[in-house]
Amino acid sequence: MPGVRPLRLVVMGSGPFAVPMLRALVASQHQVVAVITRPDRTAPGRRPPPNPVREAALAAGLTVLAPEKANAPESVAAIRGLAADLLVVCDYGQLLSAELLALPPLGGVNLHGSLLPRHRGAAPIQHAILAGDATSGVSVIAMTPALDGGRVITAREVPIGARETASELETRLAEIGAGAVLDAIERLAATVAAGHDPRDIGLAQDEARATRAPRLSKADGIVVWTRPATTLDRLWRALEPWPRASTSFVRNDGSRQRLVIAAAEVASGVECPARAMEPGTVLATEPDNDAGRIVVACGAGTALAITRLVPEGRRAMTAGDFLRGSPLRPGSRLG
Repeated sequence: MPGVRPLRLVVMGSGPFAVPMLRALVASQHQVVAVITRPDRTAPGRRPPPNPVREAALAAGLTVLAPEKANAPESVAAIRGLAADLLVVCDYGQLLSAELLALPPLGGVNLHGSLLPRHRGAAPIQHAILAGDATSGVSVIAMTPALDGGRVITAREVPIGARETASELETRLAEIGAGAVLDAIERLAATVAAGHDPRDIGLAQDEARATRAPRLSKADGIVVWTRPATTLDRLWRALEPWPRASTSFVRNDGSRQRLVIAAAEVASGVECPARAMEPGTVLATEPDNDAGRIVVACGAGTALAITRLVPEGRRAMTAGDFLRGSPLRPGSRLG
């Protein structure tokens, strides 16, 4: 954009959603002077969890800092010393203080995986699928200390595929978000170059329309079979690849085996006696129907067909492969 000088940027992020954005910034006219990411936390004898942003930053030859707390005095001092024009934040995991956001002349921008103010929080993509939203998108906001509450500089909307998982949607939105961040930075820099206050850029969010998207846990993935099949179909798609939807059944020896649902769909045309429609009852096992199906009764007279699963302690497999070595039969109970 004419008249916009290259900016010194500090990028803050950890998860995979931030990686396309980081790569786009490295390839831009702007200078990434440092990347701030989460510190490695792991139990003795175990490898630290993956940190895609750290890996991408090191591969690009960038300086990487990993403070325990970004708002701590020593962290603020270190970031001040970087003399950045702007903080660019995505998938970082910590709220930033007003003091920290005030260090760069242009403040901070944040890439968020929803159309704000809908789905504020750590898991916007998962909650969009759980809610049955027809569309999703990304928002780039001018940061404030409030959670995802700043003015929206730019937003891009996309439809959610009928069979799309959270992993697939996240991959799409991350690429779209990279371009949105570059656009937002150019708009912000042009606003300042024109002599306007950067705090006035964008549109204020409508607080009356705000919804929450808190971080999910393994407990959120436990299938409650009294829910309709459409709800459970959204559940496994929203929780793929983590924490994943799961159920269990009692084996012949009396032990309980956990089953992760890796793929399923709403079953149609299922005929069965009314007494067999108690939620969680296996209505049909079809080991030879293509990849196989396990049809399970759900709430509201509906049924879910499990087509792929991960038995506890084993690899992912089709329902057909599982049924050929399992005691699960029509009339068995899940959950």
